[in-house]
Amino acid sequence: MDSPCLSICPLASGSRGNSVFVSGGSTSILVDAGLSGVELERRMGSRNLLPEDLSAVVVTHEHTDHIQAAGVLSRRYNLPIYINSKTYAAAAKKLGRVDRITLFECGSAFHINDLEITPFSISHDAVDPLGMTVEFDRVKLGIATDLGIATHLVKQHLHDCSLLYVEANHDPGMLDQGPYPWYLKQRVKGRTGHLSNQEAASLVAEVRTQALAHVILAHLSEQNNTPEKALQAMHQALNASCVTVEVARPDMPGALISV
Repeated sequence: MDSPCLSICPLASGSRGNSVFVSGGSTSILVDAGLSGVELERRMGSRNLLPEDLSAVVVTHEHTDHIQAAGVLSRRYNLPIYINSKTYAAAAKKLGRVDRITLFECGSAFHINDLEITPFSISHDAVDPLGMTVEFDRVKLGIATDLGIATHLVKQHLHDCSLLYVEANHDPGMLDQGPYPWYLKQRVKGRTGHLSNQEAASLVAEVRTQALAHVILAHLSEQNNTPEKALQAMHQALNASCVTVEVARPDMPGALISV
């Protein structure tokens, strides 16, 4: 019989919506729920994942592409929403009535049954945005998207992960030459915007250890990036190592990956 493992399945990634399924032992959670409830249920079903088996929804920040269905799923399946206090204050109207709210603070680890969650602050244009690590049975995965810069704190938390789910939002050349107005290009490139392919590659190269087996590139811009450019930058940084690299898509769920 196989031993329990830590698993992750990107359900949606990009400006149209974000949600990641994470499971370890007998506990499964969603990190963000940025599509409609019906669409998230459909995407989970296509990977044989059941919403009824979820233990919680964990929210990273209040933008609609991360919380659209959080309240809906909470009401439909009696799920607690784990959210930090500042984000909850900003998101309460969008969430609607929620009977089960669990507040946490960045920097303080907490447990959801079998899973140990450690939220950490990131640089993004939200009130108190966060990335997180999830640990189960001494295996750790890191989730860090929507971050303008990879701070020392981010690198410290993402060190020694077996799987990294990291933002590779844009190719700088495509962004500069693309259709966005000047102010939006500056926002994307700024300290509270999004990581480029090269910045993501540099981050992964710096934090990787022998434990790292998988990298999933997330939140790719559909206007200012291509999966090929993101993969090329990451493969160059990893220098033909045995780490597998995949791209999370906006329009369909990815594979269920276990470490």
